[in-house]
Amino acid sequence: MPTMWLSDAQKIGVAFCSGGGFFLIGGVMLFFDRAMLAMGNILFLIGLTIIIGPSKTLLFFARKQKAKGTAAFFAGLLLILFRWPLIGFLVELYGIFILFGDFLGTIASFARNVPVIGPYIGMAVDRIGMGRRNTELPV
Repeated sequence: MPTMWLSDAQKIGVAFCSGGGFFLIGGVMLFFDRAMLAMGNILFLIGLTIIIGPSKTLLFFARKQKAKGTAAFFAGLLLILFRWPLIGFLVELYGIFILFGDFLGTIASFARNVPVIGPYIGMAVDRIGMGRRNTELPV
């Protein structure tokens, strides 16, 4: 399995993003706990900023093609903070799919290489047709 070459700061960013993901999952498992969802979002945004840098993060969210996704993501975050966690999470989820939808095929192909559960993830990805087949990743 190939290894990723990350700087030390980027490794910290990956840790923040992972922590944000765990908080988001915990918030959903605890019936949309507002504090955990908010903490997950904040950790995710901090991690993303550390991984790709502040200027690229602003450029990513400010692109004209992603304006609807950015608005939905931040509106969902505000709804969570204003005590509407279920509706806010759903709006935010829509924004995440609009913003990061291009990466879902790449994430699915990466998930196939996970040691124990990779083949099962691969079968699920093939069933729903989300994986990339016989294509190269954009560079």
